[in-house]
Amino acid sequence: MKRALLTGATGFVGANLARRLIHDGHEVHLLVRPNHASWRIDAIRDHLRLHTADLEDRDATVRAVRHIRPEWIFHLAAHGAYADQSDTVRIVQTNILGTVHLVEACLETGFEAFVNTGSSSEYGTQDHPPAETERVEPNSAYAVAKASATLYCQHIARSRGVHLPTLRLYSVYGPYEEPTRLLPTLALAALDGRLPPLVNPDIARDFVDVDDVIQAFLLAVHPPDPTAAAGDPGTIHEHPGAIYNVGTGDQTTLREAVEMVRRTQAIVAEPQWGSMPDRQWDTNVWVADPSKISNVLGWRAEISFEQGFQRLIHWLEQHPALLHHYRTATRAPS
Repeated sequence: MKRALLTGATGFVGANLARRLIHDGHEVHLLVRPNHASWRIDAIRDHLRLHTADLEDRDATVRAVRHIRPEWIFHLAAHGAYADQSDTVRIVQTNILGTVHLVEACLETGFEAFVNTGSSSEYGTQDHPPAETERVEPNSAYAVAKASATLYCQHIARSRGVHLPTLRLYSVYGPYEEPTRLLPTLALAALDGRLPPLVNPDIARDFVDVDDVIQAFLLAVHPPDPTAAAGDPGTIHEHPGAIYNVGTGDQTTLREAVEMVRRTQAIVAEPQWGSMPDRQWDTNVWVADPSKISNVLGWRAEISFEQGFQRLIHWLEQHPALLHHYRTATRAPS
């Protein structure tokens, strides 16, 4: 059993990671903002230890970490990943300053592993699956902030000799995802036998199931055996601040996703392409190169896109209260 501290655990991926850590028998502490949204963790609240502190508040963060003295830290707190999170100052404060405050506090108490959460958006728009060694070309305030936090964590890992890897996540989906995101929207519409408004059918993403992503986090807390990476000469030199892409290595276009939904859910409605405007970050190429995390940590995505979507549908059907929450969250105001 480890004493684990999570930030961002009231968010989508963090709430799933908290559940897995509880299931595995660990002591789970959450660092949460005042007035945080709790719907993702309400069902497991009795198994968690909550500590209220804003990561932008250095003193509060230090006090909380000194009290918890975590052995494992999973840093998932972020701001700017959604269209309505456009305040550049808030993006910088949360993703850069918050990361610095948390890392410094944890260095003071010591730790076995600190896993930072990066983003595929750090690479910017690419025409190929970028490797971790490639130059990042962030093209938004959020991407710049995430890339800065990744570089800071890598610097601390190398200069202080601590185990502080970063996972660059691609398009994660599954239970507790934000209701207005693409796949929950498709799932809710499919349960009603219809399709939602759609953007360009050629928009593509590397969709990776949240359970696969959680497995990557759990593998990342253990420093890899250097001898296991002998075939990858660049990898050993990147430890202890290694960066890993977490994606399937296969991209799915929106057209392919909708065809799968129509086939598996027996939907007769035809897609209305272009009935929703494209977003500025949409692109026809967005796919991971996961070879490094496969070679070094032995991780690979095990859940296919079709399997993962069916699991999401089943989860919604098995949780009527959450299904109602999702429907309410996506209902247009009258």
